[in-house]
Amino acid sequence: MNNNNSLNNKKIAMIATDGFEQSELLQPKQNLAALGAEIDVLSIDNNQEICGWDVNKWGDKIKVDKQVSDITLSDYDGIIFPGGQINPDLLRTNKEVVSLIQKATKEDNIKAIAAICHGPWLLVEADIVNNKKVTSFPSISTDLKNAGAHWEDKTVVVDGKLITSRNPDDIPAFVEAIANQLTH
Repeated sequence: MNNNNSLNNKKIAMIATDGFEQSELLQPKQNLAALGAEIDVLSIDNNQEICGWDVNKWGDKIKVDKQVSDITLSDYDGIIFPGGQINPDLLRTNKEVVSLIQKATKEDNIKAIAAICHGPWLLVEADIVNNKKVTSFPSISTDLKNAGAHWEDKTVVVDGKLITSRNPDDIPAFVEAIANQLTH
C-alpha cells in the first residue's frame, strides 16, 4: 500500500449489521484508520453493537458509532459495505440503506462506494450497477450480471466511484483502491 496517500481529514462510513464478515470490516477499518481516515461504523435497527461472522462461526461484537438514519451523507468521503452472506442480505431489505446508496452516487463529496464479497448485492438493490464493471464473491455474479453489470473475476474492480472486491484475500488491494480513490 502506498503510505504517501494520507487519508487525514477523510471520513468513511462502514455500513453493517449482524453477520458481517469479520475480516472484511475489521481489516479495512484498521488499515484505513492507520492511513489517517476517520471511520464510523453505521448500522440499522438501533443496534449499539453488531456481531461479526468469522469464516464459519459467530465472531466478535463491535461497537456501532451511529445509525444510518442519523447521519448526514455529505459528512462522508466514502462508504464501505463489508460482505458475508447474512449482513448484505439484511441490509438490502432496509429502505434507508438502499436510499443512502442511491443518494451517494449523486453526491459529489462521496468519492468511493466500496463493497466486498456479497456486499455488491446492495449495489444491485440500489440499481446502480447497470453498465458498470464490478466483481464480487463468485456466487452472486449472476445477480450482478442480471442487473446489467459487467462482472469480472479480478481482485479489485474500480468503475467511477464504485470499488468492488471478491473475498477476504482481496482486502489489501481493496483498501489500496479505496485509499487511492479518496486521495485523487
